[in-house]
This record gives sequence, C-alpha cells and structure tokens, in this order.
Amino acid sequence: MQFSFDHLVWFFKNPGEAIEPLEQIGLKLVPGGRHESWGTYNTLSYFGLSYLEFLGIEDWQKAATHEANRLITHIVEQLPKGNGEGPARIAIRTNEIEELAVQLKKKGFTVYGSIPGERVRGDGEVIKWSLLFPEYAGSELRLPFFIQWEKSDDERLAELDQLGLIDRHPAGGVRFESVGFAVHNLDDTLAIWGKLLNLQVKEEFTNHELNARCRKIALAGTELLFCSPMGEGITAKVLKEKGETPFIVNLSNTDQTQIFEKLNGYWSFR
Repeated sequence: MQFSFDHLVWFFKNPGEAIEPLEQIGLKLVPGGRHESWGTYNTLSYFGLSYLEFLGIEDWQKAATHEANRLITHIVEQLPKGNGEGPARIAIRTNEIEELAVQLKKKGFTVYGSIPGERVRGDGEVIKWSLLFPEYAGSELRLPFFIQWEKSDDERLAELDQLGLIDRHPAGGVRFESVGFAVHNLDDTLAIWGKLLNLQVKEEFTNHELNARCRKIALAGTELLFCSPMGEGITAKVLKEKGETPFIVNLSNTDQTQIFEKLNGYWSFR
C-alpha cells in the first residue's frame, strides 16, 4: 500500500481572493472548479502532484447536509469563526483505499467512507476521486484524510502539465518541502499518526525560528513536520489562538529566505 502527500486544504471564504496575495510572493494560483454536490469550490497552487487547495463554500445549505464527508462538516463548522480561515487539513494519496478502510477499522479508528467525489473544472472536464476519513477519540489535531484518484499519478501529471497548471512559479522552481503542524504533545501526536500511517518518524530537532521541538514523518512528495513550543513564538501563538492545526507551508528552492504571515497562515521560503 503506497502513501504520498496529496494536498493541504486551506479554508478561505473567497478562494479567488487568494490569487493576488500569492502572486505578490511569487506563487502561481489558478481557479480549480466547483464540487457541485458539496456546495464548495476552490483555487489551486501546484508543486508537481503536491498542491495547495483554497476551499470555500458557495452553497451553505447544500454543504450542511454532508455528515459523512468530514472535510465538509469541518469547513461548515470552522469557516464562520473569527479565525476560521487558514490551513486546516491534509490529504494523503493512496492506491488501495478500500483495503485501507478495513485496516484502519481493525486498528481502532472510526472510519467514514470511502466516499465518491468529483469536481467540474473550468473547461467542463469532470475530475473524479474517492475519499476516506479516519477519526480517533482524544485526538485534538484533525487526522489526515485519504484520497484515491480515478486516474494514475502519471496520467494526472501529464494532464496538469498539458494544461499549464504545473509551470514554474514566479519565485522559481519551488518545491513544497513540508507542511508544519502545531501540537501540544509531540510524542502523543506522533504515536497516533505513526499508528495511522506506519511511516518512518525522523529524529527530534530544535527549530529556533519557530521556537519549537520538532520531528518529521517522511512522506513521499511533501514531508509532515510536527512542532511543540518551547516558549513564546510562532508555534505557541498558533496553539493559543487556533489549537492544534496545520500552520506553516515550508517551500524550498525559492528566490528568498524568510518566514512571514499571510492569508491567516505562515509561509517559510528557503
């Protein structure tokens, strides 16, 4: 069973309004399309097959009816809050979603799905996939959900390339290095995620810019970075204001070196 990072979902009230701010920092963001049955729509920024999804709601009444789709229940609950916008959830790509559902249930996870999904692209093309949502009692940090696309990775990459969606960003040949999560207890969180993914957890290190103890889970495409605060700083601020959540996008091979806050989340350019 293969796992690869697929995308980071970023809740945003008007996804189209994220395009210009990202262009200002050298990133390309394009219109995605509409999830007609879910009442949501998006804009997307690609880094190969890893990407950012800015997700918004266009039909609240329709979105409120999807109890089994835990991403939609999450955005319906989160987006109206004063600090509801920002990085919210990650998707991990798999090639055996039904077998994964069986395994996760045996491990004690509550599982929703698999659930069929589709998006109507701007050119009218219908993109299809399946989703699986595991949950674990006592976990404040939302677990990743899993996605299996109708088309293979090679087919999708060729199609995205043909459509010009994975061109170089203005900031350069940018790589989506990792997504960072702010958590209270590093060891407890990694015990749950390790049980979920059965992937290698790297050695602990100190990130002085975030003033945090951190460890990474090695995941194909884009790694997962977990950080617990050592004192005041960015990580502690996120936990105080938003609780356990994804909070920083780490990009490498850019034309600058800095960490800054934009669109209610943090960005690290290296």
